[in-house]
Amino acid sequence: MNDDLHVDIELDATGLNCPMPLLKLKQQLNKMQVGQVLRVRTSDGGSVRDFQAFVDQVGHGLLHHESNDSEFVFIIKKQR
Repeated sequence: MNDDLHVDIELDATGLNCPMPLLKLKQQLNKMQVGQVLRVRTSDGGSVRDFQAFVDQVGHGLLHHESNDSEFVFIIKKQR
């Protein structure tokens, strides 16, 4: 991951099962200003598909995604 990337807000959705990580993401994005960057951590593998589809549909920017055995990290920029 690019260590120079500025993250404004952290959201920990680990331990939550579908659809809660996506709901928490939507709630957090609604509170944010356009241009702010959010880092979300989840432990639900379904988040990979759900988050990608959501940001594509709504028009936010998925700047980065990484995963390991038990955690998925997303960096999302609020676009609108």
